[in-house]
Amino acid sequence: MSGIQRFHPAFLAVELVSFAKGIFFVYFFLFILKAQSSSSWVVWGRYILVAWTVWAIVNILLKWISHGYEVTDRTIVIHEGIVVKTRRTAALDRIHNQTSNTTFVHKWFGLTSLKLETGTSGNHGEVEFPVITLKEKERILSLIGLQQRENAQVSGDVPLEEEAIRTVHFQSNKKDLIRASFTSLSFLAIFPLLSAAYSNLAVFFNLEDGAEGAWDYLVLHWWMLIILFIIALLLSSIIGYGRMYLKYGTFTISDDHDKIYIEKGVANVTHFSIPKRKIQAVVVEQTILKRLVGLASVKLISAGSSELESEETSSLYPFLPKHEAYRIIQEMLPHYEIKEEMGRFPRNVLWAKLLRPYYVTILSIVGFIIFKPSLLWISAILFLLSLILRVLDYTFTSYIRHGELIQIRSGAITTETFVTHKRRIQQATVTHSWLQRRFGIATLSFTNRADPTHVSELYGVSNQEAGEFYDWYRQKSASS
Repeated sequence: MSGIQRFHPAFLAVELVSFAKGIFFVYFFLFILKAQSSSSWVVWGRYILVAWTVWAIVNILLKWISHGYEVTDRTIVIHEGIVVKTRRTAALDRIHNQTSNTTFVHKWFGLTSLKLETGTSGNHGEVEFPVITLKEKERILSLIGLQQRENAQVSGDVPLEEEAIRTVHFQSNKKDLIRASFTSLSFLAIFPLLSAAYSNLAVFFNLEDGAEGAWDYLVLHWWMLIILFIIALLLSSIIGYGRMYLKYGTFTISDDHDKIYIEKGVANVTHFSIPKRKIQAVVVEQTILKRLVGLASVKLISAGSSELESEETSSLYPFLPKHEAYRIIQEMLPHYEIKEEMGRFPRNVLWAKLLRPYYVTILSIVGFIIFKPSLLWISAILFLLSLILRVLDYTFTSYIRHGELIQIRSGAITTETFVTHKRRIQQATVTHSWLQRRFGIATLSFTNRADPTHVSELYGVSNQEAGEFYDWYRQKSASS
C-alpha cells in the first residue's frame, strides 16, 4: 500500500484554465459588449457570474485538498468528495483502455493526464488522473501491464517476447493534413466567424452606416471584392490547416501483438491504447464528400469503452484513403477482413422502404393545417426529401456473411460499413412487420458490447437469409 497521494498542485492551474475557457465568452459579453448597459438582467448577470467564479475557485481548491488516489500491485483506489466522501476501487487486470492527454498547461509543468477505462458501464467505468507526473504515469501503466501479462501467462494467451515489438502503420504528413483541412471544410469556418464578429461590433460601435458605404464602393469596384474574397479564402485555408495541424499533427497508428496505439496532436498531445482482444467491431464511415474523394474514417468499438466520450480517441485517422484504411485494418486485425464487393438487396426492398409511413411529413401537414396553412407547401418538400433519402439508403445498403464475419453497409448521407465477428455478437434478433411479411423480408438486428451497447440493424434481408443467419449464429453456442 503506497498510501493516499494528493494530485500535483498544478491541478489548480489546469482546473482554473479549463474553467476560464468555458466562462470567457460570458465575461466578454457582460463586461465588454454590454459594458455601457444598465439593464437589470445585465447587472444581476454580472453579480451572479462573479459569485459563480468565486465559488468555482473555492470548489477547485477544496477538490485538490480532499481528492487523492492509492495505487497497489493489484488495485487503484480513488478518493473523492468534499462533503460526502466516496472511495472507488478498480482492479488493474480490469483496465481495458488507457488515454493520456497533455494540454499546454500540463506541458508548462512537465505533467500529463491519464484516463483508464474498465468494463463497467456508466460514470464508474473510468478512473481518471487529471494531473499526474510522467514518472507516475509510467509506474501505473507498468503495474497494469505487469498484472495483465501475469493473467495472460496463466491463461497462455500472450507470449512476453511478442509484446515488445511495435509496428508503425501510419504517420500523418503535410499532404494528409492539407487533404484533411479541405475535406473537413474547416477552411470555411472563418466566414461565419467574421459575420458574427461584425454583428457584435456593429451593435457596439454603430458600424452600419460606414459598412453600407464600403459595400456600395466594393460593388462598383467588383474586382476589389474578388481580391478580398481570395485573400479571405487563403487566410481561412491557412487557419484551417493550422487547426488540423494542432489537432492531428504527428498522428501515428501503431500496434504490437497485444494492443493498438494511437498518438496525435501538437498543442494537446493524446496517447491512446486499446487491447486487440477487447475489440468488438470495426466501423468504416464515409460522408458524401469523403465518398467523392475516396476517404474514410475508421472507428474501433471495444468492450468497456464509451462510444460517446471515446469517439475522438478510439477513431483511427478520420481522413484515410479508403483502401489504405482497409490495409491498416487487415494488418492490425487480420481476423476482421473487409470485403469490398457486397450483396445488394432486391428491388422489392426499395418498394417496402418507400411504403413505410412518413411520420415527419404527416406531422408537418397536421401542424401547418392547424397553425400556418400558407406554409403547407413545405410538407411537399419534406416528403420529396424523405423519398430521396430512402432511395439513397436502398442504393448504399448491402450485406455479406463470410466465414465467421458479418458485414453490413447502410446509410444515405453518411454510409457506415460495420464488421464484427460471430463470437462478438451478444444477442441477435430477427423481426417481421406486417409490411415486411407482404414483401417476404425481415429486419436483422444484433448487439455488441460497448458503453452504451452498440446495436446494429439491417432492414430488408430476405426471410431465407434471416433464417440462415439465425442458424449461423446459433452455431456460436454449439461451438463455444
